Amino acid sequence: MNFWKKFKTPIIALAPMEDVTDTVLRELLLGLADPGCLHVVMTEFVSTDGLLHKKGRHRVVHRLRVTDEERRLLKEKNVKIVAQIWGNTPENYQQVIREITEEMEFDGIDINMGCPVPKVVRRGCCSGLIGNPTLAKEIILASKEATPLPISVKTRIGLKSIATEEWIGHVLETKPAALIIHGRMQKQMSEGLADWGEISKAARLRDQLGLDLPVLGNGDLQSVEEARSKCAEFQLDGAMIGRGIFNNPWIFMDEQRDRTREEKLELLWKHTELFDRVWGDTKNFHILRRYYSIYSKGFPGAAALRTRLMQTEKSDRSHVVL
Repeated sequence: MNFWKKFKTPIIALAPMEDVTDTVLRELLLGLADPGCLHVVMTEFVSTDGLLHKKGRHRVVHRLRVTDEERRLLKEKNVKIVAQIWGNTPENYQQVIREITEEMEFDGIDINMGCPVPKVVRRGCCSGLIGNPTLAKEIILASKEATPLPISVKTRIGLKSIATEEWIGHVLETKPAALIIHGRMQKQMSEGLADWGEISKAARLRDQLGLDLPVLGNGDLQSVEEARSKCAEFQLDGAMIGRGIFNNPWIFMDEQRDRTREEKLELLWKHTELFDRVWGDTKNFHILRRYYSIYSKGFPGAAALRTRLMQTEKSDRSHVVL
């Protein structure tokens, strides 16, 4: 069931991002994506503790929502969907993964060992597990025992200092289905340039150990073309695109060109309408503002439109008329 090995390389994936890669954005990107430009999408990352909390579950379970239309597009475009989870208790991972496997239709599960947010790291979760390889390995092995679905791991090259080979060596001992590496240390957060040379070291270590699992790189990618180029240069099996979508929602299309005002505004409205239809009043409308700044630039009158959009509180097409 390890779909990671079935794609023709390089594998192109959408990175998991909180309050970003929900079912609405994934559906929007899938609708635009051309064949071969996107192979795997991931959900927002979800807390295992939160999913098991009787009173607090409703605050996080929506991050695993997949609409019927998204499922249709996933099937039509042969794209796999992976649920990403995080925490620091192996038993909780097992319980959550069993639920996901039995009750939800995901193609795989990814363990978040890369989120750099300090308050999460202080709890020994996500990037914090880089400093606790024994627990990290227990979590991966416990997760693999709980499901026939492929268990992948997304992580970084170190905490306060680079520790790629030592840390990745521990992870590779557990033989995950795939390994995705963000080329920054935890302390860097999103600052500085991602070190693709260190990501390549992880892939070469995989080769030395004679393991058969794909290694993907992540960090600073602005196009599918750049992703493919990085894979060729650093001998990787794939690449994951994250914040590049904020500069270009059409990023997973073969044809890359400047978009017209009409195209930008139509996508703006489509995104707004889809968000409204899927989430209604259950999600903060202000989440859309980060996208409005993308769509409302690069044409006469864009600045004035952007100002109006940043003040809007509800779906209203009159805001996009110049």
